[in-house]
Amino acid sequence: MSDTHSQEPDAFAPQASPGELLRREREAMELSREEVAEALNLRPAVIDGLERDSYEEVPIVTYRRGYLRSYANLLGIDAEQVLAAYQARFGSDDQERKVTPVHVVNKPPSRLGAWMFRLATLVVIAGLVGLTLMWWQSRGGSQPPTPGDNAPVAVDSLDGTTTITEGGGEPADEPAPAAADDAATASEAPGDEAASTEASSALTGDVAPSAPPAGATEAPEAADEAPAAALEAETEPADEAPAPDAGVLRLTFNEQSWTEIFDATNQRVFVGLQEPGTTARVEGEPPFRLTVGNATGVELVWRGESVDLVSRADANNVARFTLGE
Repeated sequence: MSDTHSQEPDAFAPQASPGELLRREREAMELSREEVAEALNLRPAVIDGLERDSYEEVPIVTYRRGYLRSYANLLGIDAEQVLAAYQARFGSDDQERKVTPVHVVNKPPSRLGAWMFRLATLVVIAGLVGLTLMWWQSRGGSQPPTPGDNAPVAVDSLDGTTTITEGGGEPADEPAPAAADDAATASEAPGDEAASTEASSALTGDVAPSAPPAGATEAPEAADEAPAAALEAETEPADEAPAPDAGVLRLTFNEQSWTEIFDATNQRVFVGLQEPGTTARVEGEPPFRLTVGNATGVELVWRGESVDLVSRADANNVARFTLGE
């Protein structure tokens, strides 16, 4: 199929179109349009358009010429003669068909658009301000206190007392010295009156025997009881120091250790991999069931005494035991 076939003189006559040349050669080789389309990897409609000189399926001139050349090479005829026939019939149309350049006209922005943009910006700003005010009022929104507010204000004085003042002003002034003197005079008035009564009684000779002050007769008894109480305080033994809490374990991890502890209620009160240099305080109800890994690197204190973990460790340096049975 690649060999060039001998063509009849009228096949390449100037009046023959490129599609007619291709169709005659295809029919001479007994090929169908579908077989040609499959061989060229084109649609059968494209092959039919090329043979009918209808190029609606191939509007681009470059692709059109390429398809004609490929079709001629497939049939084994001279591709230049097919292209010459195409040029003779449709070359003038291709030259007149030019692409009109697209001119981009830059128009200045209209003043209406600028005003609309400014208006939209103002609306957005006003909306933000309104939302801020609504948020402020929803928080209890009141305005900050002003100097004219009359709400009561608590003021701490130097002696530790608190003074409530009205109107948010300065705390009330301290009483005047005259008022303090009047209060002192009022408090001392009963004593002065009693002293004047005793003086008048002495002048008239009616001096009544003064009654012993209340509790004077009881003072010796209280004095006698004081040494006895002191002796009892000295003879009573001092309170014994409270025993350490039996429900508290204190652990010090000098090396990395995995430790697990259960109390009497079968509740796991401590578990985890502990890092060197950490301590732990475990509370629960004794007796405790302990599993201490790397026991030689752990210190255990219970009831104020150190528990020997080394003697309780197995060959893997893991101590499993019950404490407080």
